[in-house]
Amino acid sequence: MGIFISVPKTVECVAAALIFAALSCVAVYKQTGVLQSAGYSGKKYFAWVKKKGNLAFQRYVFLSMMCALFSALMAFCFSFTGHWAAVISLSAFVVFFAVYIAADKKLALRSAVTATPRLIRLYVVIAFVFAVVWYIFITLLNFADSVWGNKIFSYLRYVPLATVPLLFIPLITLSNCISKIYEVPHNKKFIRSAKRKLGSSDLKVIAVTGSYGKTTTKNILTDILSQKYRVLTTPRSHNTPIGIALAINNANLEDYDIFVAEMGARHLGDIAELCAICPPDISLITGICGQHLETFLNFQNIVRAKGEIISAAKEKTIIADDAFDLFADYDAEKQRCISASEIKATKDGTQFKLTLGGRSRTVYTKLLGAHSAYNVALSAEAAFAVGMSLDEIAEAIPKIDYIEHRLQLIESNGVHILDDGYNSNVKGARAALEVLKYFDGRKIVVTPGLVELGVLEEDENAALGKELVGFDRVILVGDTLVKFVEKGYFDGGGKQEAISVSPTLAAAQEELKGYVQKGDAVLFLNDLPDVY
Repeated sequence: MGIFISVPKTVECVAAALIFAALSCVAVYKQTGVLQSAGYSGKKYFAWVKKKGNLAFQRYVFLSMMCALFSALMAFCFSFTGHWAAVISLSAFVVFFAVYIAADKKLALRSAVTATPRLIRLYVVIAFVFAVVWYIFITLLNFADSVWGNKIFSYLRYVPLATVPLLFIPLITLSNCISKIYEVPHNKKFIRSAKRKLGSSDLKVIAVTGSYGKTTTKNILTDILSQKYRVLTTPRSHNTPIGIALAINNANLEDYDIFVAEMGARHLGDIAELCAICPPDISLITGICGQHLETFLNFQNIVRAKGEIISAAKEKTIIADDAFDLFADYDAEKQRCISASEIKATKDGTQFKLTLGGRSRTVYTKLLGAHSAYNVALSAEAAFAVGMSLDEIAEAIPKIDYIEHRLQLIESNGVHILDDGYNSNVKGARAALEVLKYFDGRKIVVTPGLVELGVLEEDENAALGKELVGFDRVILVGDTLVKFVEKGYFDGGGKQEAISVSPTLAAAQEELKGYVQKGDAVLFLNDLPDVY
């Protein structure tokens, strides 16, 4: 017992625990990225882990087995060193952790890990939890050795440490739960601060929601308004309470005239919560479909959730033409957007007649697809409502740039690449496939299918598969939804030689390298976040 509590033994336990905690933190780096993509939702993260194609737990099982086998082998090989045999056996852990980390780096996440303050705080908690767990395991094994005194066990006493990697996923989840003790009240305080700050400013607020086209419309509107006003907008696809609060708290509101806020929802009440933080003067509804049916449960809830923005608008809500009738029962001020007509879409862009205030102008945008005209028109209606003239808006429209990952056209070595990676809704998918048809040469589609459609997921992905028939090459990615897409493809008369399945996006890109040639057009349709 005296040996167990000696200073050298304590130093050995602490040093080993810190070293292995550090290695463990690196080994779970990609896992924390998935958790981040899941919005730090433990439930959503576990749903990702359970998908067989991810092999998240299986890889930790393999790491555990290798550490156990080779640490035992080294302990026996160096048994002549006595007490040091067990210590030397720990080098097997270092070696195989290093091998695992090197291999893990080659597995690219579709959504890169972002070192946000929250992720850094989570990592501090993970490091602490890992250090405590490693220390407890090491200390208990040394205690057992001091009590038992068996020579063979003494050599092999660290081999059971190989079970710790099996606990990585539960420990990550535990750390996430612990971090929420701070994060939840911190976020509420942060959001309240943003609400007060915006409330004391003179900014005119325009809020954008819908089942699809939110980010695209927000960016188009920002580009148009920026020709006359100083515009603050929520970055990228930030459409949650924290995303909106970040945009407000990180800006000097005196430097802006208008705030354009994208608002997303997955449950009833989400839009109302966002509008309470950021009350809109004018609100926009881009369109409604079955997106997020998985969490809304039925289509009526989707309409009710998006309709919360109508009640919150101080002035009026401008609604896309095909969605307007869904909100007929709302008494608040509404306006149907019918300002786009005579639309002509080609591979070079979209031309249409824009009508505002009884006057019309023919305008052109480099944005692709007939649906782009409706997004531009909706944005134009909002810009007109805040004070821009038809002439000012018409001059701004040709200056609108491609929206990143939303039917963004990229030319590479004579190949036309349509990056529609952030499109995962039914209507957007059909629009993207129509755009692909504008191009000459062979036409290739790379897609993992459509998500968050709940009970419609199988039917809609099968329908997508049928629409892929006729393209020169179809590459399906993953194994989550592709079986439905594949079935629809063959039911629609698709050819076996024209379709293939790749396990990852990286593998699909490798397959493309040996296939594409100058003049081809490749559509990347819905590059899903890893949580799917």
